Amino acid sequence: MPELGACLVRLERATRTYDAGDLRVAALAEIDLSIQSGELVAIAGASGSGKSTALNILGTLDRPTSGRYFLDGEPVEGLDDSELARIRNRKIGFVFQGFHLLERSSALENVELPMIYAGVAPRERRHRAEAALERVGLAGRMHHRPGQLSGGQQQRVAIARAVVNAPLLLLADEPTGALDSATTQEVLALFSELNQQGTTIIIVTHDPNVAAHTRRVITFRDGHILSDSAHPPTVLLLTAEPPAPAVSSAVLVRHDRSLA
Repeated sequence: MPELGACLVRLERATRTYDAGDLRVAALAEIDLSIQSGELVAIAGASGSGKSTALNILGTLDRPTSGRYFLDGEPVEGLDDSELARIRNRKIGFVFQGFHLLERSSALENVELPMIYAGVAPRERRHRAEAALERVGLAGRMHHRPGQLSGGQQQRVAIARAVVNAPLLLLADEPTGALDSATTQEVLALFSELNQQGTTIIIVTHDPNVAAHTRRVITFRDGHILSDSAHPPTVLLLTAEPPAPAVSSAVLVRHDRSLA
């Protein structure tokens, strides 16, 4: 288990409300939450529990209606859109259920993309992208396009892209939702390995089996934190991925520059 550091994420009485006709719905209701550097955390709950709203606020994709959000000691809820985009690029990595890869770009080019927005020089970009893909076990598939990769391989590319700028925080939104059970185990083992190397990871999931692979589970219900418990994670070993046939169907996804 990595040594835990200072508080990285802190919500203070964070509330997020939405107007639905004449009603005001509280997706989050005065949440207090702290996560230390080096933790591996699951945010769990059923659909509509508030977990996705919490993820959006933690990722600076949304702002609390009231309350405070501190990331790495800095209050961020009042920053403008350009400042939030800069924080996302430099401090936060994102992994999504749908991969969000550029279909016409190679794995290497997809991983390079956040560094383009960060202003990293081309030679350094290439070197870091190659190292990130090697780190997730895809050294032999760097020049494959997403349509030539299995679902598990595509998610590994997405993870490499998320960590290539060495973010302080990695947010994963249902990262195994589109994967079969065997590939899910491989991806969870990769998250565990990244956490052992010091990356702070928050996984949003509705699946208790996924949550069991983390060290702390925060369960949401109706916009409130129902429980917050620490436990030893299920241990997985990351093994080399066997060669997989190229898939013939490709899903076209859109890349949002603000997430780079």
